[in-house]
Amino acid sequence: MTTKVLAQVDADGNATVVLNRPEVHNAFDPEMVDALTATLRQLESRAEVRAIVVTGAGRNFCAGADIEQMKRSANYTREQNFELARATALMLQTLYSLEKPTIACVRGAARGGGVGLISACDIALAERGATFRLSEVKLGIIPAMISPYVIAAMGERMAHRYMLSGEEFDAAEAYRIGLLHDICEEPELNGLVGRMLAQLHSSGPRAVVAIKKLIPEIAAAAIDDAVSEKTAQRIADLRVTPEAQEGLGAFLEKRKPSWVTAAPEKPQKESNREDERKSKGEN
Repeated sequence: MTTKVLAQVDADGNATVVLNRPEVHNAFDPEMVDALTATLRQLESRAEVRAIVVTGAGRNFCAGADIEQMKRSANYTREQNFELARATALMLQTLYSLEKPTIACVRGAARGGGVGLISACDIALAERGATFRLSEVKLGIIPAMISPYVIAAMGERMAHRYMLSGEEFDAAEAYRIGLLHDICEEPELNGLVGRMLAQLHSSGPRAVVAIKKLIPEIAAAAIDDAVSEKTAQRIADLRVTPEAQEGLGAFLEKRKPSWVTAAPEKPQKESNREDERKSKGEN
């Protein structure tokens, strides 16, 4: 069993997934990619899981592809490179298409595929000192597998700049262009994530699933008679479900709906972070 990806679920149904290669800034290698895909699928199958937080062990979120693996891949055949790339694409697609809401909790540096992971999550929160870079172009390659998610997150215009220049940008800029939803000082990050988890806990679970399916479908659609008809049918179908009836009843009766539980103030501690920070050997 690999320890390159760690996961645990707390009593409130919040899963924390930790990229656990701090010695290489949580860079992907094939084993880590496969482990992350498998972990996400396993969490998706667990009914008690309400939300998933993705974060990195150590100082940095994720450095993207592992440099040593990239060196080896230079000697691979095209077919071997294709299989590796397809595994990464599958991992990103798995994260993006999960029915559970996902939160990227970002500290330190995010590079290349790390920015892709952030973009594939539903919500992205970061400490003010975090930095970002789509550095593939500097290596003579392209951010191919992450491009659908990054472009959707920051927009086509900003993707032109940061994919072509490969320049570093800070958390304030990431927030400005839409890659991040919120930023805060580092000591406040766990609390910020916890407050977002509390908001997700107050949302109807089936409504969350329906919205996650709705957004990419409508974002890619023309606003015409067909989409108007489709959205009207969608809400009509949902309004008669037990969850919607419970939500409306709770609103009218001025009580909390049945799915609301006592959400935590912060996510579970991530891989003994305080101990890691004290380790002089941490990169």
